[in-house]
Amino acid sequence: MIFNLNSFPSSHISIEGKTYLYFGGTSYLGLQSDIEFQNIFIENIRKYGTNYGASRKSNIRISIYDEVETYLAKYIGGESCISLSSGYLAGQLVAQALNTEDYTFFYAPNTHSALSLSVTENKSASSYQELKTALNLHLKSNKKQTPVVFLDAIDFQGNNFPDFEGLKTLPLSKILLVIDDSHGIGIVGANGEGIYKTIKNLNPMELIVCSSLGKGFGVQAGVIFGSKKRITSFENTSFFGGASPASPANLATVINAKSIYESKRNDLERNTQLFLKHVKNLEGFNYMKGHPAFTFSEENLNKHLENNNIIVTSFRYPDETSPIMSRIVISAAHTEDDITTLCEVLNGY
Repeated sequence: MIFNLNSFPSSHISIEGKTYLYFGGTSYLGLQSDIEFQNIFIENIRKYGTNYGASRKSNIRISIYDEVETYLAKYIGGESCISLSSGYLAGQLVAQALNTEDYTFFYAPNTHSALSLSVTENKSASSYQELKTALNLHLKSNKKQTPVVFLDAIDFQGNNFPDFEGLKTLPLSKILLVIDDSHGIGIVGANGEGIYKTIKNLNPMELIVCSSLGKGFGVQAGVIFGSKKRITSFENTSFFGGASPASPANLATVINAKSIYESKRNDLERNTQLFLKHVKNLEGFNYMKGHPAFTFSEENLNKHLENNNIIVTSFRYPDETSPIMSRIVISAAHTEDDITTLCEVLNGY
């Protein structure tokens, strides 16, 4: 069922005069409705304006872009970084820039369409065994084209994060890896740094990570991480030069709100552990240790939750031909009472 709201859905939402607990969306840290975070964001709007529509290649440049990109590269443990206006655009820049005769593309299971050149064609392998077979065949028969493997760090099926067991079976030293970490950066890792260092330690031939900042950092922007040489090549494309950048106010907030991010990650960890402690049965859920999302496919459970005044994410994704995807998402904005109420309803199913 579709619900139309007139305000941002935080931990509670009102629908036709009735209040529901909300355990959905991607606002993992609950930042978008946090007053302290909003105040920082508003101050940055006053300084940098509501938008900056000029090319990053313009002769007039705002220094906050370079400052934040340098900060984020160090934060995730990478060498270099560029920012764009969205995570989807970041993925498309990588895919289009690598779409040359030097590379052949392969897609791990459940890879997001942001990394695909065609939004109408699903090229994802059905399993890592299928992907491994295809890669080995390519490496034996084609010495000229480097294989590029695209995947989502958080695929909500547990195939990748946290252990990346399937990825470890691939001939990584001969592969350029492109990973979307939109649901990980700012959330997972000891300090919210995401998966970059974890994957780098697997020693792929080359690693590129792209991501949205809207989920873990609460601002509209996208980023790409990689070697200095690779990032420079992306910066020199007409794709990058021709696109309007992320709002400088958005990016400045990433630096200015560092202490809030840390506090909210602690809140999220506490809430997730509280949920795991009190829920009695997680059979039927796909979830990943260290991530606050719990995916299920049973429509009757979704109805049970709604009948008990709880709304979760539930829709056909990524298009209308896809099966219904339902997901319980714990956030930093939830209270202890919110979590215990959810557990009581689940335990009564």
